[in-house]
Amino acid sequence: MHNQDFFLQALIYLGATVVSVPLAKKLGLGSVLGYLLAGILIGPFVLGLVGKEAGEVMHFAEFGVVLMLFIIGLELEPSLLWKMRRSIFGLGGLQVLITAIVITFVALAFKFQINRALAIGLIFALSSTAIVLQTLSEKGLMRNIAGKSAFSVLLFQDMAVIPILALLPLIATLGQPATLSESTLSKIGGMAQLPGWIQLLIIIGAIAAVVFIGRFMARYVFRLIAETGLHEVFVALALLMVIGIALGMDKLGLSPALGTFIAGVVLADSEYRHELETTIDPFKGLLLGLFFISVGAGINFNLLIQNPGMIFFFVLLLIVIKFIVLLILGRIFRLRKGFDFLFAFLLAQSSEFSFVLISFSKQNQLFDEKTSSMLLLIVTLSMAVSPLLLIFNDKAVTPILARRYNKPEYDEMDEPENPVILAGFGRFGLVIGRMLLANKIKVTILDNNPTNVEVLRKYGFKLYFGDVTRPQMLEKAGIQNARMLILSMAEYDHALEVAKYVREKYPHVKILARAKDIFHTFEFYKLNVRSVQREMFESANEMGATALTELGFSRYEAYRTARTFKHHENQITDELYEHWLEDHNRFIEETRRFSEQVSETLQAEKDYLIHESECAWDVDTLKEEALQKQQNTPSENDT
Repeated sequence: MHNQDFFLQALIYLGATVVSVPLAKKLGLGSVLGYLLAGILIGPFVLGLVGKEAGEVMHFAEFGVVLMLFIIGLELEPSLLWKMRRSIFGLGGLQVLITAIVITFVALAFKFQINRALAIGLIFALSSTAIVLQTLSEKGLMRNIAGKSAFSVLLFQDMAVIPILALLPLIATLGQPATLSESTLSKIGGMAQLPGWIQLLIIIGAIAAVVFIGRFMARYVFRLIAETGLHEVFVALALLMVIGIALGMDKLGLSPALGTFIAGVVLADSEYRHELETTIDPFKGLLLGLFFISVGAGINFNLLIQNPGMIFFFVLLLIVIKFIVLLILGRIFRLRKGFDFLFAFLLAQSSEFSFVLISFSKQNQLFDEKTSSMLLLIVTLSMAVSPLLLIFNDKAVTPILARRYNKPEYDEMDEPENPVILAGFGRFGLVIGRMLLANKIKVTILDNNPTNVEVLRKYGFKLYFGDVTRPQMLEKAGIQNARMLILSMAEYDHALEVAKYVREKYPHVKILARAKDIFHTFEFYKLNVRSVQREMFESANEMGATALTELGFSRYEAYRTARTFKHHENQITDELYEHWLEDHNRFIEETRRFSEQVSETLQAEKDYLIHESECAWDVDTLKEEALQKQQNTPSENDT
């Protein structure tokens, strides 16, 4: 019976997702609002398909936030964090501090006690990382200045969750002795009696352990697993690491999300970064969707029905306060021409971490049942309204500002950092990569051979381990902004798959491909990829010239023969392709004819003098050149 209930609940959640999310996206509402609507639809106050178990599902789905922060960490190299320190700690720090102070004073004006008012200010100062990042990704806003600024603020907020968790018990006790937080560890071996500074050292030690594991151990373990070629084991290892870190942090009373975020930052400069992102991303997306459905299903409509005016007033007040603070800070930090409004609308809602913080505050007797329910409802409704705020910005605010500032309605995207993606860095791709890098061209290099990646990184090449046949990998590598994709990989069928996908999804990207032979070249031609190089042709042609030199040809004769042979091959490939498509027997006949033709052409070069034209590769042209040369050569009598 229990199994039947489980499958029924899974069917309900998945069915609501399949119906609501595509409908919401078609209406331009975004996937997050679609998930929330799905939760409301199946919740106890509409269809009643799910009940109290929605809260249990939410606790499980919160792991999606943990996975999301791990991926955020992977996208931030420590050097990048240092470069962004002004926006992270300056803009982010001021936003949290000022918003918390303003909301605290507003709460005091509504007769909340000082400790409760301060807790409300800290809780409501945060914004939804899940909603904002998903919105930035869907709308392609991550690269503009408003998106980058919002991302910086979210990073600081995510890091601020830990000190807020530490402060809430202290706020609740009003100066009475308290530990940094209630943890499983404090219940073992008298840890609760230890001084606070020792507990702090234990926490710092745990964070240091995460850094050590990610920095010095994880990459070797990942390399060993990657060498097996079993992708499912790599997936299991990635999840094992994330879950293990999250569980360890939770046992210490710390935020699992912060622990996985730190692990992600440590692994950001690892060669397995892109593969980890694409491995974790599907689980993150599914669990985040489940999280938002649970939020929608958990809305207490009874409280809303009892006090609709008060609840909506507080939601509106929260959004207005945060919007004004964000708008002012945006302008102080030089966000102009509509980016300040976009920045403010992006972060005007409350955070998914608020659910955790409100629950934690309730455990510490800061809030009673009624107050915590009201705060949860305000958080939920502010998150539900967030996509509507962005729609309002797109439809109403942006066109007005566009006319005011005489700028396009759509944001101009930054230039991509790396215009070239090189897929495959073996013996073929290594030569191409060295040539491009020597000319100061920025290249994102991907390779699916872990040993090759490990060795070449020691020589100073910055390449990443990953399976380029997975669309997510290409997207993480920046295919949407790249100018060129070079398929130098040795897996021929996979190269065709990638070329087909990129040609359909990103037609603006120029594709250069490595082909095994002429038939492989024709397969690329079918995909309208014409810049194809047969992997052995150039080297074999050059060795043929060396063989001719050893057999008595002059070096110039051998060079001209090799160039003529190459030119002939390039000229006939297009014609042979047409025959290959139409008639296989005709293709064989034409191949034989062209083989005889190149033999005649090379012989004619010897008989009629070496030609000077760049394109004279057929016998008739050679005869014409030879005749022209004889006519222009003065005779002995003329001399």
